[in-house]
Amino acid sequence: MTDEELWGQVRAGDDEAFGLLFERHAQAVFAYCLRRTGGWAVAEDLMSVVFLETWRKRRSVTVDGSLLPWLYGVALGVTRNHHRSRTRYQAALGKVPRPDAQDDHADDVARRVDAETRTRAVIAELEKLPARDREVLEMAAWSDLTQAQIAQVLGIPVGTVKSRLSRAQRTVRGALVEEAL
Repeated sequence: MTDEELWGQVRAGDDEAFGLLFERHAQAVFAYCLRRTGGWAVAEDLMSVVFLETWRKRRSVTVDGSLLPWLYGVALGVTRNHHRSRTRYQAALGKVPRPDAQDDHADDVARRVDAETRTRAVIAELEKLPARDREVLEMAAWSDLTQAQIAQVLGIPVGTVKSRLSRAQRTVRGALVEEAL
């Protein structure tokens, strides 16, 4: 079947005919996009956009002979849009201040792993505490509340907050010191 005949079927909603046209012209459109962009992955993405746009406009486009010239026209527009988008993106990146020189990436990774290990150890110790002690300790450490405010939130006396906080701190501190040894 010719492109023109297949296109008539596509316009009538035949997705199999569209698949045949795709198989017939995908390599040529891909090669065109690859030559215009220089990147395999980009060319594959843009080829997909070309055929998506072709499907979207199927009812408004008529084909005389081969569909390929029209596909190249769509590919030209798609690659131009891609280049414009990349140019705007590069310009925007150029306006972002460059980060200061940083330490070796390996040092940063090691610091993060150490911090995560310490955080997990603290969380493990917090989970061992009774819920009432843990609540007081978490509020004191993470919420910037005074002991009086913690007492108000929990509906308990300030003295109880102080004793629970002291007990929780001793327990966690002791466990973490033992673990470090």
